[in-house]
Amino acid sequence: MRATVSRFPYMSSLLLAVLLLAAALVASGGLAGTAWGQSSDPVVSESPTGGQVPGNVLGSEADSEMWRAVRQGVQGRVTIPDPRAAQLIQSEGDNWRAWRNGPITVYGAWAMLGIVAIVALFFAVRGRIKIDAGPSGNTVERFNLVERVAHWITAVSFIVLAVTGLNILYGRHVLLPILGPEIFTAITIAGKYAHNFLAFAFMVGVVMMFVLWVKDNIPNAMDLKWLAKGGGLFSKNVHPEAAKFNAGQKLIFWSVILGGVSVSLSGLAMLFPFEFAFFGKTFAALNLVGFNLPTELTMLQETQLSVLWHTIVALVLIAIIVGHIYIGSIGMEGAFDAMGSGQVDTNWAREHHSVWAAKVTGGGTSSQAAE
Repeated sequence: MRATVSRFPYMSSLLLAVLLLAAALVASGGLAGTAWGQSSDPVVSESPTGGQVPGNVLGSEADSEMWRAVRQGVQGRVTIPDPRAAQLIQSEGDNWRAWRNGPITVYGAWAMLGIVAIVALFFAVRGRIKIDAGPSGNTVERFNLVERVAHWITAVSFIVLAVTGLNILYGRHVLLPILGPEIFTAITIAGKYAHNFLAFAFMVGVVMMFVLWVKDNIPNAMDLKWLAKGGGLFSKNVHPEAAKFNAGQKLIFWSVILGGVSVSLSGLAMLFPFEFAFFGKTFAALNLVGFNLPTELTMLQETQLSVLWHTIVALVLIAIIVGHIYIGSIGMEGAFDAMGSGQVDTNWAREHHSVWAAKVTGGGTSSQAAE
């Protein structure tokens, strides 16, 4: 087992990072319901003036209606070139902070802890999925060099983006007390630059994978049969038919493509703030099918929504990819070879992708060859 894990240092790095982060969150109380940065016991202070405005500027007491309007974002007048300065308070900032530091961070941590626990439980019960017929010693090409390059560009950049993104979200609460301000600051600054620039490599990889594999990832009736049998993952000697990509791989493919496009667009909106307005247009389209969402959004609101959406989708993708890394490395015998050397054992191919194997090797049953 130890020797097996050492073969996959890059594939297992994200899994290890998520596991360590989840453990640190539990130890630090990061999964508590109270949002970080907010006190669970708010201090109520009494005004020394009894609610009166110092200097009696506005009379004996402040106008509550005026302050309510200010709190709701009413704008005044300014003489400087930037008209946005006329808004004293942008209340959506409080909502943004409450969502980011509350449900998103808490439920995101639970999701990561949950996927690690599921993977560990599955491995403890099922063990490593072996080639039932045993390795044949003969191989067939599964992915060529261009396909493997597209995969690894996307995979490596995603792992770096995931680790640095998790540090941005959780690092101040988990790593800062451990590393100290100097080391944590240096790591975070370096991670920020890596996150910003490797995002473009991830975008290139997503486009390459879509162009190369979309034709093989169109859902069909065979996928329903594969799902009904759980892909054979839970039982030995159960191998439902599958073409080049089975239903599970198709789900991962479309998650990466759709989720990757989504985080890329929201990421661009954060890299170039006040330049992109995706949410107002998206809300307008959704309103056509019965929703009632606001469409007149300020650019600051657009940026705030981009941050929240980017974080949510990224956390979901990380949870999905942790499961993918497990199956593609230590979870299944012979699976890593597909993206390692590009060559897979013919028995592995016949058991997990029988229809595809029949086409490329000329073997298999007549019904498989007909597919």
